[in-house]
Amino acid sequence: MATGQTNRTSIRALQVIIFGLTFIVLGRVFYLQIVEYDVYAALGQENSVRQEYIDPARGLIYDRNARLIVDNEPIFSITITPSLFDKSNISLLSSILNIPDSLLASRVQEAQNYSWHRTSRLFTEIDFSTFSAIQENLWRLPGIGHQIESKRHYPTEMKASHLLGYLREANENEYQQLSTLRLGDKVGKSGLEMIYQDTLRGKMGINYLRVNALGQALGNFEDSTLTRTPVQGADIITTLDTDLQIFAEKLMEGKRGAVIAMNPNTGAILAMVSSPSYDLDRLAGRLDLDYWQAINADSTSTLYNRAISSRQPPGSTFKPLMGIIGLHLGIITPETQVYNSGAYIRGRAYRDLADVGEYDLEKAITFSSNTYFLSLMDKIATSGKLNEWSDLIKDFGLGVPSAVDLPNANSGIIPDSTYLNNRFGDRYWGLGDVLNFGIGQGMISVSPIQIAQMTSTIANGGYEIRPHLVQGIKDPNGRLTNFEPERKKIDWVKDEYLDVIKSGMRGVVVEGSGRWYANHQNIDIAGKTGTAQNPHGLDHGWFTSFAPIDNPEIVVTAFVENAGFASRSAAPIASLIIEKYFMGEISRNWIYEHVINFEPIDPEANNNLNIPLDE
Repeated sequence: MATGQTNRTSIRALQVIIFGLTFIVLGRVFYLQIVEYDVYAALGQENSVRQEYIDPARGLIYDRNARLIVDNEPIFSITITPSLFDKSNISLLSSILNIPDSLLASRVQEAQNYSWHRTSRLFTEIDFSTFSAIQENLWRLPGIGHQIESKRHYPTEMKASHLLGYLREANENEYQQLSTLRLGDKVGKSGLEMIYQDTLRGKMGINYLRVNALGQALGNFEDSTLTRTPVQGADIITTLDTDLQIFAEKLMEGKRGAVIAMNPNTGAILAMVSSPSYDLDRLAGRLDLDYWQAINADSTSTLYNRAISSRQPPGSTFKPLMGIIGLHLGIITPETQVYNSGAYIRGRAYRDLADVGEYDLEKAITFSSNTYFLSLMDKIATSGKLNEWSDLIKDFGLGVPSAVDLPNANSGIIPDSTYLNNRFGDRYWGLGDVLNFGIGQGMISVSPIQIAQMTSTIANGGYEIRPHLVQGIKDPNGRLTNFEPERKKIDWVKDEYLDVIKSGMRGVVVEGSGRWYANHQNIDIAGKTGTAQNPHGLDHGWFTSFAPIDNPEIVVTAFVENAGFASRSAAPIASLIIEKYFMGEISRNWIYEHVINFEPIDPEANNNLNIPLDE
């Protein structure tokens, strides 16, 4: 009796347990199917629906005349979803792609490390026959997909490699820091492509496809509310003049240096060349590794933008600014006379290659008298005005960060007492360390874009301007937003200062060292030659200029490394660019041939051209 009762009790307990478990399971089913339907329905769809990202069309780049200079052309890419890919298919896929198994395995692992479930690019810029072979074998390759993308295309003869910049795949740090980037996405790594990356890139789209158990697409998923249409990037309108840029690039072929042509009233850059340059076509799409390694190893630093990053003494191109500061500080007047005996004596002799005689400010600029400006710097330093001198120079854009819309612009160096104390130690420097500042030598260093900015301020009546390459942005709806040029009057710069400086710079072209190659009978060009001393070979040549003198429309600064005479190397380049800008064509073919076939001459070894040695 007791045993039967015990059995019945055990059965009832078991029934209660079963009933309880059934209730829990049904309750859970109710919760999942009814209460949490929205959440788990979406998760369920992921098992049969594949999410694909659609890259937006990158924004286009135009020149100032609405001429297209950068657009996009289609390329084919292979993608992978690691969770769906069977690694036993690596040999099959590598044979279709005609690549080593090890390379493919490495790329698969990279995609897997990035995300197990998200689709990533495996290879880009696949040729059409390979792309077709992949399509034909998709049924054998679950997890492998394909898409049509684009790469940058350059439809003109213009190189402008340091200006436009190139795209490269985002590195791990970049796509981890920015959620909108995926493995294999390309971002701007230099030039305008880098500075305006967010503007040009646009917004990614998302599409949902129905897939079968093998991951093969069966068509679009019906729920269109999940789809996000890509938004193409905005176009940028540059200040570049394509024809002038191409011409400037031609003049700089075979040389090392930089040229900047800009509007002195707005700061709009019409042309900018850093030579040597590189081929953007070979960096678009799939990276040409041999070419990339070659330009990185190039001893001429091909990737280096000399126009904004070079740091060199400005030489005599600095003398006009010295004159302006001397006038402002009241140390000189336009009529102040300084006698040049052939050298300036201050502890030692500082050589002067200008003719012996008396020099006022205008004549000292025209014939580039070192004595005049060494004497001026002497008085500035001994009167305790070195720091004031440094601050005044910085108002002209030297020794301060450049606001140009390109990466890696150099600030240069305009020393003051703090800089000298840090360099030599407190009270361990003296007049001999600063005297050469007056002729743009010593520890002073600038970039070509800074000399162009300085020259613009002289040309435009004392206004500080911001050099820039982009003048407007056009959004995907066609709305154009133009940027207002930044222009600020330097309140201490007076017209009477500038009048004498401009006359002296006009004299350089008409009477001085620029008269051989810089003068043009129909264009009133003003300019200044200069030399940057170089301990490793021939000196570097400078020429900075503007035209016409009465109502300047263009500033051109040319800098040529290891060129010897600036009047033979840099001056004719700037003069031809000015002629091209105003006339549309070149009439002085002998100067053009001279530039194209230019060979440097050692000033110390050969001065039979009767050209001042310091210029």
